[in-house]
Amino acid sequence: MLSLEEQLKTLEEDLTSSPLRISAYHDLPFAIFHYDPWDEYLCRRHVRLLAISLEQNHSKKVIFVSLAKILWKVIRETEGLEAIISEERQFGFERTQQTVFKLLSDADFMPFPDQLQNQMKNLNPEKDIVFLVRAGALAPNIYRCSVLLDSMHRRTMVPIILFYPGTAEGKTDLRFMNMQDRANLGIYNYRVKIYGGN
Repeated sequence: MLSLEEQLKTLEEDLTSSPLRISAYHDLPFAIFHYDPWDEYLCRRHVRLLAISLEQNHSKKVIFVSLAKILWKVIRETEGLEAIISEERQFGFERTQQTVFKLLSDADFMPFPDQLQNQMKNLNPEKDIVFLVRAGALAPNIYRCSVLLDSMHRRTMVPIILFYPGTAEGKTDLRFMNMQDRANLGIYNYRVKIYGGN
């Protein structure tokens, strides 16, 4: 099994090849790098080093986009944190999670794909690469990463790498946050290339 550094080196090679080798589809320049959730801080450090290498050695600009920051921004600017806390106390976690999902998906609020697209609107697909980080904030089932990537299809040609805490189940399925007790709720099928290993 390859080390985290070796797996990231493979990703770096594919990000700097011409044409990009991160996707089989020309209009879907996205990929996923999955890693063990227990390695979160180790992965963060190595992802920063990857960004430095891409910038210094390959003239790429890496933009880090925190999914956690988008999540909390949407909560603050819609219902507000106090309202969410109050709802959880009164009605429980599951209902509150559904409310937050609605805030992130309903056009009357602040849909996640729109928020991500806003952060990417001035980026150059030839030079810029987006690293989506802090996906663990969406656990256990606030918003599916597969839905986010699917919704970005045809919205941007900027390469996006989602750093995904979870394990592989076959070649195209991932189990988010290694949630074994979630049955099939934690397993998603992806159409993009998956890097990393267990």
